[in-house]
Amino acid sequence: MTHDNVPNLENSSNEAVDNWRQYFSFNTDHKVIGIQYMVTTFIFFLIGGLLAMLIRAELLTPELNVVDRPLYNGLFSMHGTIMIFLWIIPFNAGISNYLVPLMIGARDMAFPLLNAISFWIIPPAGIFLLSSFLLPNGPAKAGWWSYPPVSLQFPANQPINGEFFWIVSLVLLGISSIMGAVNFITTIFWMRAPGMTFFRMPVFIWSVLSAQLLQLINLPFLTGALVLLLFDLAFGTQFFKPLENGDPIIYQHLFWFYSHPAVYIMALPAFGILAEVLPAFARNPLFGYRSLALASVGIALVSIFVWVHHMFTSATPGWMRMTFMLTSMLVAIPTGVKAFGWTATVWKSKLHLETPMLFAMGGAAMFIFGGVTGVMLAATPFDIHVNNTYFVVGHFHYIVFNTITMAIYAAIYFWFPKITGRMYAEGWGKLHFLLTFIGANLTFFPMHPLGLHGMLRRISSYDPQYQGWNVIASLGGFLLGVSTLPFIANIVGSWLYGTKAVNNPWHATGLEWTTTSPPPRDNFEKIPVVNRPPYDYGDPKYSVIENSDNGESVQHR
Repeated sequence: MTHDNVPNLENSSNEAVDNWRQYFSFNTDHKVIGIQYMVTTFIFFLIGGLLAMLIRAELLTPELNVVDRPLYNGLFSMHGTIMIFLWIIPFNAGISNYLVPLMIGARDMAFPLLNAISFWIIPPAGIFLLSSFLLPNGPAKAGWWSYPPVSLQFPANQPINGEFFWIVSLVLLGISSIMGAVNFITTIFWMRAPGMTFFRMPVFIWSVLSAQLLQLINLPFLTGALVLLLFDLAFGTQFFKPLENGDPIIYQHLFWFYSHPAVYIMALPAFGILAEVLPAFARNPLFGYRSLALASVGIALVSIFVWVHHMFTSATPGWMRMTFMLTSMLVAIPTGVKAFGWTATVWKSKLHLETPMLFAMGGAAMFIFGGVTGVMLAATPFDIHVNNTYFVVGHFHYIVFNTITMAIYAAIYFWFPKITGRMYAEGWGKLHFLLTFIGANLTFFPMHPLGLHGMLRRISSYDPQYQGWNVIASLGGFLLGVSTLPFIANIVGSWLYGTKAVNNPWHATGLEWTTTSPPPRDNFEKIPVVNRPPYDYGDPKYSVIENSDNGESVQHR
């Protein structure tokens, strides 16, 4: 099955393009909101990627010769903040917004107005954050974690500074995410089609539900910590000021109580994407469906109790180190169940290596490597040894880019025909995968030996002995920047001029593939009744859905 499409100017109009104005309006259709999320956050992804390329340009040589040190500190602080809070987390909200009602047979999200408000908080928050580059002293420079007292070192006569902009932006983004979590959880619990029991929900829905429960439970702690930090910064309070009887370690606890589960808030939807894409292109049922569904809940549950492993060098007592070392290692069990299920799904199957499958398999393979280094970092002695080195940076990026962003690309290609009603160009998609896969490994693998040999992170100049690996990492980073060009050209060109897609080009089994491409305003002509479990690729019928109005069965291939 190939889709190398030559642009067709005669087919250049479709509903999405003709109604482009709706994407710039306050619209309550979950599909429009989902696209608004995805396009907006991808723009922030490009900005964050540009900052990363500036960082890698500085690290090409041991000497400081591209930017000054304060600006370098601002670059890596803003890069991390943008990629986490303005790219992955809200993009996952966007793809989930588009898919969740379709996958569970609902007309829309439970609270459409709240859904629109959740999105429209994001653009001004992101613009406000980026505008801090225009301040006399530049943007926040204390990292994406903004530890006090470093984040509080501003003159008393400068209450409005880069750190102030950073805190206000993240509080706004937190409010958006909390409202979104309420909406997703309510929708999944109460808006499912008749017959859509919990164990007939796709694994993607289980993943979204688990991630949003984490958002709802843990995010208020970070939001509260940021409000207290803002008070210290702007109003003279002493919550976290160590010279005034404040306790900066409390801030670390509050920050990581959310920000370690945030890794799984980012990763769980990516795991759900892999569980949808791999069976579709292996033509096999998803192996261990119930185990993979419950593993999402297990990951979410255990991740609440692991935050202190980020603080092993923060005067943490021995008993706490041992406790959180064990809980951190425990996460490997449900994540291992995920990896085993993916592997068994594609085992001895006749793989269809379309672009979504390439990105899914690439992301799953690199997750294994990132997971192994994660277990290594969970061990207290090793974690202390490589603390604050590039080993941690390499591990983290193998998860957030090499796994999660690769899965996001898989999702974009997989559901692109459903969202736009057009097919993308397969050849350009495979070129995009090749450049991304090579660039990702060239960029982030060298960070592991660099960290093991003692190179610290967050520095702009370094010992010349580290230059070789840094040159490789920087060249890989530049290749990652170039890799976005064929992707953008492919997506934009295909959306405008691509060959029209059939309703289910992949022969997938999800409920979203039973409606038109793109779906109508209310998703389904009539609400379906589900009477089969998902992922039944072994059955020649694939899945059977009954029409809820007249009981007439409709086959879906």
